[in-house]
Amino acid sequence: MAGGHGGGEYKDLVVFLAAAGVVVPLFNRFKISPVLGFLAAGVLLGPQGLARLTDTLPWLNWLTISDAAQIRSLSELGVAFLLFMIGLELSWARLKAMRRLVFGLGLAQVATCTVALGAIFMLMGQSLVASAVLGMGLALSSTAVVMPVMAERGRVTTTSGRATFSILLAQDLAVAPILITVTVLATLAQGAATAGGDFDPAVLRPALLTLVPAAIGLALLVALGRLVLRPMFRSVAKAKAKGQGQEMFVAASLLVVVGSGLAAQAAGLSMSLGALIAGLLLAETEFRREVEISIEPFKGLLLGVFFVGVGIGLDVDAVAANPWSVFGLAALLTGVKVGLIYGAARLWGLNNRTAIETALVLGPAGEFAFVILGAGVLEGIGSAAFTQTALLAATISIFTIPLMALIASRLTKQVEAAYPELPPEALVPIDTENQVLIVGFGRVGRLVGEMLTEHGQAFLAIDANPSTVSKGRAEGANVFYGDAGREEMLRLCGIDTARAVIVTMDAPGKVDEVVTVARALRPDLILIARARDDRHAERLYRLGVTDAVPETTEASLQLAENTLVDLGVPMGLVLASIHERRDRYRKLFQAAMPSGQKTRRPRALRASIRS
Repeated sequence: MAGGHGGGEYKDLVVFLAAAGVVVPLFNRFKISPVLGFLAAGVLLGPQGLARLTDTLPWLNWLTISDAAQIRSLSELGVAFLLFMIGLELSWARLKAMRRLVFGLGLAQVATCTVALGAIFMLMGQSLVASAVLGMGLALSSTAVVMPVMAERGRVTTTSGRATFSILLAQDLAVAPILITVTVLATLAQGAATAGGDFDPAVLRPALLTLVPAAIGLALLVALGRLVLRPMFRSVAKAKAKGQGQEMFVAASLLVVVGSGLAAQAAGLSMSLGALIAGLLLAETEFRREVEISIEPFKGLLLGVFFVGVGIGLDVDAVAANPWSVFGLAALLTGVKVGLIYGAARLWGLNNRTAIETALVLGPAGEFAFVILGAGVLEGIGSAAFTQTALLAATISIFTIPLMALIASRLTKQVEAAYPELPPEALVPIDTENQVLIVGFGRVGRLVGEMLTEHGQAFLAIDANPSTVSKGRAEGANVFYGDAGREEMLRLCGIDTARAVIVTMDAPGKVDEVVTVARALRPDLILIARARDDRHAERLYRLGVTDAVPETTEASLQLAENTLVDLGVPMGLVLASIHERRDRYRKLFQAAMPSGQKTRRPRALRASIRS
């Protein structure tokens, strides 16, 4: 970078830090997303911005970024750090619990968007192979932009935040297979061209063998991580305890992120996937929070480099030369993805507001479009000119993500306003001391409330459906509107003094969410939850419930009880056998409960009943 302007080797770094210290705070002052600040800085300080004037105003060399390639290489580290931090927030157990959204909704989104966009590109005259590569590249969204925008708006821990993250995680996991698929498609296309346009099965086997190194590399990365990471950080922690400083922990953390990324790249995987796996492995250790604190400043700065790199990559001249094609393609791919993601989210049981927000923020293209489409061009797939137009459209769409998040916020408020209006007293619970807390006041929750009232037990109910709240309050029930998956709402409803929490909702994912938050707030709490089936009951016991009541088991027992009584079997014998069978099932489910909870909570339950 030591160009003729005499700026020195670190001039570009100084320019970037100046942008981070001046431009981004300026955007913050006007309440504009810092992501847009970095993107705008990239356009302004790159070759398409002030650098155009350097011939007439040489001093502007000091205010521009000369080496865009180096900025892009640093930006890849930023994405890796982001995925590493995401991995730290997960764990293998939590990833398993999220498998329905990640491997169901997430992979369905990738598949449907790839097919739909590929079909559109074929209608535009692109070949089948080129259309497939374009569809795969543009079907993905931007983890590096979407997650910071969601975090900035406080939406990461909401239902839409979790759904968005699940889809993004599925996309990140799909990057390596997609890149391998691009290589396979290129090999098949070249083989077909050699055979005069006919498919040659002989080229399929060597093409598929390219999957083997990636699979071996992934297995080795996980195995080595489990073997090495905990002892390494234990050694660093001991050194830190002896007064040798925080810098050793920072160095070890940086080593893990960069080393896992490079190891993944060597195996043919993406650097970000390697960092994600390292984060997942460290999330299982006792050093998780310390590593997170050490890495956080680097992640923010390197993500800033990524956004600046995206801004630098926007070829303003090419956009100006063909604006209708670029903006039209950007609008088309975003609109198609928004529609398909919304439909998939609804199909997977997400409510309307969640589906709207998830679809809008994931509609634009992502950073991996540059990687995948670039690989396609290198492999000789498709038209380089059309691919460049697609990349420009992808860049434009990435610029719109903060705007899409704002639109989502406005639209979801309108959707929420369409529900029946609730009186102020239905929104702020009062007199929450020593009550039973019922989460979900549908048919099941209402019956539980009636039985508690019949036996002189006070309760407070929460429900996220305004219609249900209105109906309950009209009947005189002590029910309030709110999302019980939020820690603040549970505290407001008196979980700190609640005698018990009963979760009656029929959405297993939401039940898991409420149980997890409630158990974290009150380890000693009596926590009873409705389960979909036996497997869900076992999962709830692992999450720490006192009792889980599976619908299928209880329905079967009720049917058996009615049948036996109607056949003339004495009621006492029937009830005894039903209770015995129910206890047997409960013991089987409780085998999944953490060992420290198996004896403590039943005693708490009995004490509460006696009181």
